[in-house]
Amino acid sequence: MDSLSIVIPAYNEERRLPRTLDRILEWLQGQRFKFQEVIVVDDGSRDATASVVEQYSKPPSSIRLLRNPGNRGKGYAVRHGMLDSGGEWILYTDADLSTPIEEVQKLQAAAALQNAVIAIGSRAVDRSLVAVHQPLFREYSGRFFNVVMRALTGLPFRDTQCGFKLYSAEAAKEVFSRQEQDGFSFDVEDLVIAKKLGLRAVEVPVEWSNVEGTKVTLAQGLKSFTDLLEIRKDHG
Repeated sequence: MDSLSIVIPAYNEERRLPRTLDRILEWLQGQRFKFQEVIVVDDGSRDATASVVEQYSKPPSSIRLLRNPGNRGKGYAVRHGMLDSGGEWILYTDADLSTPIEEVQKLQAAAALQNAVIAIGSRAVDRSLVAVHQPLFREYSGRFFNVVMRALTGLPFRDTQCGFKLYSAEAAKEVFSRQEQDGFSFDVEDLVIAKKLGLRAVEVPVEWSNVEGTKVTLAQGLKSFTDLLEIRKDHG
């Protein structure tokens, strides 16, 4: 992997972003990429998220800020960043960095070994790698969502919602240009699109720790189930 873009969707993340950006920059300093960039996509934040990123993006920094036209949703933010990236491989990771940035090397190795163009981080393949669990209700709601997701879409993956995924630039262009979901179900839609296009995706166990401060409301969580029906209708 000679070049890497890292996309971080951010909504009201002024408190968590500095630690995340510091950690990513520290890791990047130890790599030998010919090209590297960190793209923070501000999803219409009402706090100082954009200002924080602007402080980090001063030359010669590899960090840059993209702004959504208002609060459009995580799916919109990730799509915006992925389609604006310049790396040969593109990772998107959550702003809380619940999966350590070093785990991208596992994704890249698995993609290379299995001739895949998409590698998705998973909390479900090896649950011993989960250091800090979510509250029980959220964790078991996620497991139930996965059961329903697999039944409706035919996808084989055990965890589509881990916010740590690696795409080749070509695969990202093909998939994200077709994505329609702007909310939290976009991961499922992207993998359904990839399957239809014949793009190989692999699921890779990664380290993960729950970080307090989730942006997912109960209403959004419930909507994710109805989104599955839309995805099946649109891409089935």
